[in-house]
Amino acid sequence: MKYFKLFSLLFLFLFCGINLYGQVRGKIIDDANTPLEYATATIYQEKDSTLVTGVVTDIDGNFEIPDLKKGTFFIKASFIGFEPRYINNIIINKQHKTQNLGTIQLRLGNELSEVVVAANKKKVISKIDRQVFEADQFNTAQGGSGADVIRNLPSVNIDGQGEINVRGSSGFVVLLNGKPLQSNPASFISQLPANAIEKVEVITAPSAKYDPEGKAGMLNIITKKGALNGAFAQVNIKGGLPSIETYGNEEIHRRYGGDFTYNIRNDRWNVSFGASYQRNDLGGRREGDVFTIINDTLTRFPSTGERSFDEINYNGRLTVDYKLNDQNDFSFGFYAGKRTKDRLADIVYYDNHAITPADGGDRIYTFQYFNHNLRTRKGDFILGSFDYAHTFQNEAELTASFLYEYTLLGGPTVNQNLGYPDTSVVYQDEYNTNDNPLFGSRFQVDYVSKPLSFGTFSLGYQFRGLSHIGDFVYERLNNDTGTFELVPEFSSDADLKRNIHSGYLQLDGTKNKWEYSAGIRLESMDRSYDLKDKIGIVDTTYHYDFIKLFPSASVQYALNETTDLKAAYSKRIERTTTFKMNPFPEREHSETLEQGDPTLKPEFIDLFEIGVNKDLKNGNTLFATAYYRNVKNVVNRVNTVYNDTILNRIYSNVGNAKTIGLELGSQFNVTEKWSNYIGGNLNHYNLKGSFNNAPVNTNNTVYSININSTYEFWKTASVQFNFNYLSERVTAQGEDSRFYSPNLTFQKSFLNNRLTATLQWLNMDMGLLNTNEQRITTYSPNQFYTTTNYIYEVDMVLLNLSYTLKSGKNKSKFIDSEFGKQEF
Repeated sequence: MKYFKLFSLLFLFLFCGINLYGQVRGKIIDDANTPLEYATATIYQEKDSTLVTGVVTDIDGNFEIPDLKKGTFFIKASFIGFEPRYINNIIINKQHKTQNLGTIQLRLGNELSEVVVAANKKKVISKIDRQVFEADQFNTAQGGSGADVIRNLPSVNIDGQGEINVRGSSGFVVLLNGKPLQSNPASFISQLPANAIEKVEVITAPSAKYDPEGKAGMLNIITKKGALNGAFAQVNIKGGLPSIETYGNEEIHRRYGGDFTYNIRNDRWNVSFGASYQRNDLGGRREGDVFTIINDTLTRFPSTGERSFDEINYNGRLTVDYKLNDQNDFSFGFYAGKRTKDRLADIVYYDNHAITPADGGDRIYTFQYFNHNLRTRKGDFILGSFDYAHTFQNEAELTASFLYEYTLLGGPTVNQNLGYPDTSVVYQDEYNTNDNPLFGSRFQVDYVSKPLSFGTFSLGYQFRGLSHIGDFVYERLNNDTGTFELVPEFSSDADLKRNIHSGYLQLDGTKNKWEYSAGIRLESMDRSYDLKDKIGIVDTTYHYDFIKLFPSASVQYALNETTDLKAAYSKRIERTTTFKMNPFPEREHSETLEQGDPTLKPEFIDLFEIGVNKDLKNGNTLFATAYYRNVKNVVNRVNTVYNDTILNRIYSNVGNAKTIGLELGSQFNVTEKWSNYIGGNLNHYNLKGSFNNAPVNTNNTVYSININSTYEFWKTASVQFNFNYLSERVTAQGEDSRFYSPNLTFQKSFLNNRLTATLQWLNMDMGLLNTNEQRITTYSPNQFYTTTNYIYEVDMVLLNLSYTLKSGKNKSKFIDSEFGKQEF
């Protein structure tokens, strides 16, 4: 009750304050002093080049941009066939509420040598709580997915398993245009077209107005949006050349697809719809070696064979925005699709043998067999959203949104242990499948006060509900009867229900050279997990709930015009998924069972960071951030011995971890045509705890480097090279090896930039490097040892074509999954 009274008093207080806004006007003419009707004047924030709004000129070339808040801006004046002009340092404050720019003259495009551009848009922008990266600087990503964009950022790495890490941690949240998605980050980012992304914001210390999820912070992906009325239409197609290296895989690898987007906008309506189809296969193989020790008998089973992926995604999207008037906006979104990912592992287990005693004993048998394992992961989804925004006359804002999602996840997995080389002999034939319908809903309301003398207040409330029903069936062939029979110890019903209520209060402001932000979020979570087996013996419900405060604070000081210092603190949480809590084992492949822990606790994180941002000459930048992260209840995937040839892989809380690190990034131009971006991360990781009555005490130093170098032959053609490297990393029971990938891209535009062709050479290797492969090793003294080298396809060549049918600006914006992809 006391929290309700506090929020109510603050809500009433926020309606008082100072109302400050201004306007900018001017006139655009050509080089013959003739007024240009329908010329464009767009205005941006001076500090970070953020688009504010845009207008077109009248018949006399005049324009007026009203209702500008206090700040410093720059104007871009442009017209088709003319070179744009930039006007900098436009200040709106109490003394300058109206700025008249006078006459702005544009020159024809063929006189480019005489045009002077007064502002260079920075590719890397530093804000109080985030780093902002322009997506168009990464040509290697064009025609690809969002993963190809973010792998170049200094804090981000993608390993050989496709897992995305931020500052060495896979725990982070994805925002799409500022809206949180409770989805699996890798799944969402890999489906988002790279050419739809305008910029990516790395928010390492989010404020209290955001969900506290994600121990490494958030990635906010901003999609491209226009400022003008009109229509936009674009078609993209992708085709991959035949694989150079096939690894002896059973089927050829296919990579092709296409997508289209159509967007039409006027003063009241903004309608966007689109569809996408993508086939992305990835060839590869694996080489492994495992041994277990039971009762002083060592059993060893080395293996080699195919490990490839076939992935198909297709979907359709629709978004309708309606502006009722200057104060009220409505938006409706619909998104539906299907996705399927097959992982084929055809593995030969050769020279399998047992030795007793384990240390230097004699072989008691030798055996070999062939394992066919096909794991299919499916996801059909339908989701819809409704958003409303109201702007008060005093500039305060009230927004509300609702999202509902239905997702049907499922299997199956086929696991067959056959004779070798005679595969007609069937030793074991197993089939496990599951149906996992997921129902998710989110309701949120936010209020932002009018500007006060010391800043603005924000407050809000959010509810998130999740119901995930799991039906897991595991069957094994009876070789005598020829029928499949239920295996009770591997079959279950697992139902998760989770409700989260949260409210926050936030202050953001500026004063002289200071920017500051402070807030607190109160969250109440109630989780129940009901487990039943298929034969009526097990029926247990596990409860976990809490009420916690999640504070945050950030401050930034402008040391001078080119240097900013900043510091921040944020308390976070990393929640567990349904899959990681199901204690009934699932047959991953011949040598591995995988299961969860129903008592698994979420991770709680405290994050501190300090940093400096420096603007250099000619648009070059440099930044450095030191950070410290303390994580309680660390969740790791660890192994125990199930039997002599099977390991049991379990998700478990294994202890607490501390990370201290430094990230660096710089954008610099060697010449006018040769630009470079280099980012790196160095951190020391220390994990202490216990698992299975054994101590966990491990640490190492991790580093990563991302290099991106672009040379522009001329305005319509360029070549870009990038290189991503991730060093070795430790886990609770072992280590993951280094992983790296070099890529080269040629890009050329035609037809007045309406057609863009991008030729990509991905995972360059030429038989000389160990590109795109990673070894994962785990061990427990006197119990087991396992090491597997995953070798994925190299020297992949793809051609992407993007054609713009209509020249209007893209104002498309789509919703996406908030719940289902996290489990996919």
